[in-house]
Amino acid sequence: MNIALVTCESLAQYAAPNVDDEDSLLTSYLRQQGHTVEPRIWSNPTVDWTRFDAVLLKSPWDYFDRVEEFYHWLDVLERQQIRLLNPVSVVRWNANKRYLLDMERAGVRIVPTRLLPRGEAVDAAALLEEMGQEQVVVKPAVSGGAKNTFILTRQETAVRQPQLTELVQHEDFLAQPFQSRIQEEGEWSLLYFGGEYSHCVLKTPKSGDFRVQHYLGGGIAPREAPAHLRQAADRIVREFAPGCLYARVDGLDQDGELLLMELELIEPFLYLASDAQALPRYEQALRELVS
Repeated sequence: MNIALVTCESLAQYAAPNVDDEDSLLTSYLRQQGHTVEPRIWSNPTVDWTRFDAVLLKSPWDYFDRVEEFYHWLDVLERQQIRLLNPVSVVRWNANKRYLLDMERAGVRIVPTRLLPRGEAVDAAALLEEMGQEQVVVKPAVSGGAKNTFILTRQETAVRQPQLTELVQHEDFLAQPFQSRIQEEGEWSLLYFGGEYSHCVLKTPKSGDFRVQHYLGGGIAPREAPAHLRQAADRIVREFAPGCLYARVDGLDQDGELLLMELELIEPFLYLASDAQALPRYEQALRELVS
């Protein structure tokens, strides 16, 4: 199979596997299985995507900084009938985190989410009062890597108000109650390939932080997915990730139920090195989808 592995300019320089570059690990394995794999930068207009049997969306880690350009690229692939994995329609939907509200309307239990539309006048103190919280997490609706994500507390509303006002003038934001469960236990990530469960990790923030990303000091530990979380994640992937090569369900174990934080379908770290069968499962799912 002739494969384009989609990445971004900042990652194209890497040549060997490391914690921040599982692209190399995946590329090496797929080549060992007889596939031709060529890393390609999504934003490079000279790439001929029609040359490939499949275009694997792996690490376009700058798409949220240039989202209109990214949407245009998706449109181009769609017009050319390029086989993008994950599918263009799913990626377009998943690019804006307001998808969480779609999922809530469909009966999925999510972290309570308040949309702060672009251009809306947001009063920080009134927002906390309305949500009945002492502190909320504010994040862009289109984002990754904890960009422009911060905690808003009642004590800091006056200090944070100018920042919040400025940010919301330029893009949609979300406000969510701060989840202390992240600091107490951590955030679960359940990985799926071809709609089938593969493996699971538990991510924990460093002391005094709430962000679990490993490049921000968070910890990652392989875990067996608790049965009740697995059952809920199975349903989510079945209903909201049709035709997807990969999916990552991020959530909390709260009151014996999965509380969904995010459904990652664009550029998630897949923790391929955390399970010995992760790469074979990925490759098998790829073969089945493209055959």
